[in-house]
Amino acid sequence: MRSNEEFIMKPKVDFCFKELMEDEQVRRGFISAILNVGPEEIGETTLLPTCLRKTYAEEKYGILDVHVKIIGKHASEMDIEIQVAPFKLWAERSLFYLCKMFFSQIEEGDRYGKLNKCIHVGILDFTLFEGDEEFYSCFHLWEDRRKRKFTDKLEIHIIELPKWNQKSLPGSADTGPKNAELQSWTEFLGAKNREELEMAANTNSYVEKAYERLQQISMDKEKRREYEAREKAIRDYNWQMESRWRQGHEEGMEQGLELGIGTGMEKKLVEQVCRKLQKGKGAQEIAEDLDEDLEEIRKICQAAREFAPEYDSELVLRGLKQEQSF
Repeated sequence: MRSNEEFIMKPKVDFCFKELMEDEQVRRGFISAILNVGPEEIGETTLLPTCLRKTYAEEKYGILDVHVKIIGKHASEMDIEIQVAPFKLWAERSLFYLCKMFFSQIEEGDRYGKLNKCIHVGILDFTLFEGDEEFYSCFHLWEDRRKRKFTDKLEIHIIELPKWNQKSLPGSADTGPKNAELQSWTEFLGAKNREELEMAANTNSYVEKAYERLQQISMDKEKRREYEAREKAIRDYNWQMESRWRQGHEEGMEQGLELGIGTGMEKKLVEQVCRKLQKGKGAQEIAEDLDEDLEEIRKICQAAREFAPEYDSELVLRGLKQEQSF
């Protein structure tokens, strides 16, 4: 085990992130960066129960990572979720949490004017929007043709940490928003070691406060045990998922699935795509580099995310065979 002087938690692990959000000043700084307003514009912020109430016994629970009520000029409720393992139905999960949070504000007899804005923030350590270079996205309800906003009561923010980490690779474009505070927080959340954490902390006073708090909880023996238990649970889950995929792929191979996968040409294409993914390139850029159909490249990229986090071309080929998607 590393000494306390060397050990530092990773903010993107949900246990650690929740601990950081317990600090009101850290919470204020992060929320102001998400909303792109000055911290002084954020009124009081209070943590709410993370388990959203159920109206009926058969309803599905909504259990949030961090649930915040913002009082003042930007009055709203915010759900902040951090997800390190790929989650195929993230859009559906996000909408479920957001809508449940929205209607949980009102009870029988209440007026609709009681409903405050509800915001979902997803901090993802995987790529959700393949082919898009931007690491940050913000969504509202819009009319498709005229681009008229239907309401600002529902809002979704997505931060894709892998895209931020790739932005400094050779040939990468500047894909970040002009919001310098959000960039600082993204750099902090995606940091892999103490040096990167310190660099992020030097760019923003609220991130600096988060780093100070991070050092404090990293020195707490009990919190460290909880953190390491959570890290182990994540590793075990990822290992189990990979083992199941490998077993399924091997069984599929043994059964002789004949889907047209595995010719030399197809293997070469998958290998080329995997090499370019390792360099941080997106589907659009890969398709242009290889002069291949964008949809076919996207299928390979999707399989790489689901079946081979380390971009192992053999696992990608097996995944494509099993899914019959290539």
